[in-house]
Amino acid sequence: MKKLILILILLCSVNFMDAQTSGVFPKEKSAIVMVHFGTTYDDTRSVTIDAINDKVATAFPGVKVIEAYTSRIIISRLAKRGIKKLTPQEALLQLAADGYKYVVIQSTNVIDGIEAEVLRKEGALMAPFFDELRVGKPLLYSIDDCQKVVAALQRRYEGSLGKNSGAVFIGHGTSTPANAIYSQIDYMFSVDGTPHFHTATVEGYPTYETTLRKLKEERIGRVTLVPFMFVAGDHARNDIDGEWRELLEKEGFQVTVVIEGLGQLPAIQDLYIDHLKAAWNASVIDATSQKANYIKENI
Repeated sequence: MKKLILILILLCSVNFMDAQTSGVFPKEKSAIVMVHFGTTYDDTRSVTIDAINDKVATAFPGVKVIEAYTSRIIISRLAKRGIKKLTPQEALLQLAADGYKYVVIQSTNVIDGIEAEVLRKEGALMAPFFDELRVGKPLLYSIDDCQKVVAALQRRYEGSLGKNSGAVFIGHGTSTPANAIYSQIDYMFSVDGTPHFHTATVEGYPTYETTLRKLKEERIGRVTLVPFMFVAGDHARNDIDGEWRELLEKEGFQVTVVIEGLGQLPAIQDLYIDHLKAAWNASVIDATSQKANYIKENI
């Protein structure tokens, strides 16, 4: 039994890696799976998840577009309200049963953290069901991605802040090295002309304490808190508009909370679609393939 499982895993891996050689997908028998963590809040879902799903369908006319949620808790809660959401595996099995041969999975993950890693593994396991399966990159993957997101947030919020004001963009955070992307964004804010913009995390680094020290050092009086998350869901309403607001107000700051997910910004939606188009037009080259190509070219 163990040998059989090992063989299946190896076959999955080979199939998934073989997919790195193909070019543009044909529209026939092709599909896109938009994968979201999900939310139980209808208002933020309509302007983030539903909005980008519709935008993807417009950008890929004639291509099947379906969605999936990764949070089993959210899927369960929505099911109790009569709203059915598929998991990525369920969505892929449905596409395979319907005869689709070429699939791109594009998530709305912000960073390449645990959720993105798990999604790639699920993609690898499901690859044998298709002629080719590709996984697009999350929002913040390259330096160029980070610069575009910084510019989008500067355009959106810089003009709305008054004198002696600062903004803190609060992400979820992760336990993997991908958490460093938050500090990179924070540094880019500083060197690109908005040193009063900061990033922080609920469960990673920068922390509330490190952010508080910065705000005090800069003698900021008014602080605007903004979710650095695709949807403005539980974390935005409970952690940011709850705990963070209360703590900062106790420190004497005037606090405003903007309940707006990154997914509401057209520039952010467009960046996700750019990643999706890149995966659609050419296979995503992973680190192993890049190293193999480098060795081949330099030996």
